Amino acid sequence: MLHLPAGNAICYSGYRQGQSPGLRVYPSSDEILEDLLILRKQWRLLRLYDCSPHAVRVLEAIRAEKLDMKIMLGASLGAEMNNFGCPWGATYGAEELEANRRENEAEIGRLIALAQRYEDIVFSVAVGNEATVDWTDHFVPVPRMIELVQRVRRAVVQPVTVCENYVPWQHELRGLAEELDFISLHTYPVWEYKQVHEAIHYTMDNYHRVARLYHDKPVVITEAGWATSSNGRGIERENSSEEFQEIYYRDLMAWTRAEGILTFFFEAFDEPWKGSPDPLEPEKHWGLFTVDRRPKKVMQGLFPERLPSSQAR
Repeated sequence: MLHLPAGNAICYSGYRQGQSPGLRVYPSSDEILEDLLILRKQWRLLRLYDCSPHAVRVLEAIRAEKLDMKIMLGASLGAEMNNFGCPWGATYGAEELEANRRENEAEIGRLIALAQRYEDIVFSVAVGNEATVDWTDHFVPVPRMIELVQRVRRAVVQPVTVCENYVPWQHELRGLAEELDFISLHTYPVWEYKQVHEAIHYTMDNYHRVARLYHDKPVVITEAGWATSSNGRGIERENSSEEFQEIYYRDLMAWTRAEGILTFFFEAFDEPWKGSPDPLEPEKHWGLFTVDRRPKKVMQGLFPERLPSSQAR
């Protein structure tokens, strides 16, 4: 069986106020280095979502600074088919879908190039993120996912995966799974209206439902976390807090470390660019640190109030 690296792992998106992948306004190299010098105190494995200049700058910084960090590098895929089941709308014209397909081809090319150029840093690659689940707004059909995975596997030496919610792995992704070196699943009890003290058992059940199906492959958790604020959209206000995040984080880490399950906690920093303009939109509040890099409750015992880059080296 494939052996993946062990250690603390976290999802990393470094976008700050006024920055976003949609606007193509990316964190600077200095901002990214500041983040990495903060994160290296606790994590050596990072997951990136795309092959944008953000990812390039992360890889450049790790190499230039000789940081002891390894990367799961992802490819961000746009919709290649309309998904009329998406709750917030995912209907595109034929020209836009074709443009997305061309851009997906280009993104896969960037994934391959970066995996080859940074073979010493990139330990695995992920072809897409939540692109097949029934609520996604960037739907890519499974046969097309298989085609993209096969292209990547022919070109890179790293293990190849796809990051997806735990539900599709149990049914429609069985054929796709055969093409992968390991399975990557997402599990969010708080999105499914679970209370914090039942959340770890729900997470364990999600994981084992998938792992039992793929006993010949490693199964990794590439996203699990807890929102610290909510406007009630999808997550009850009273079920989101820094206290609940701390409980879930500690429960999750205790279980996955004991079982040897590689787990990327979601997310390093709050992402104000996500979701609606409402500042309490839950999509914005999953970080272990706020957007201005202040540690939330769960991290305050490990980090000072804020770790300036001048003190981080």
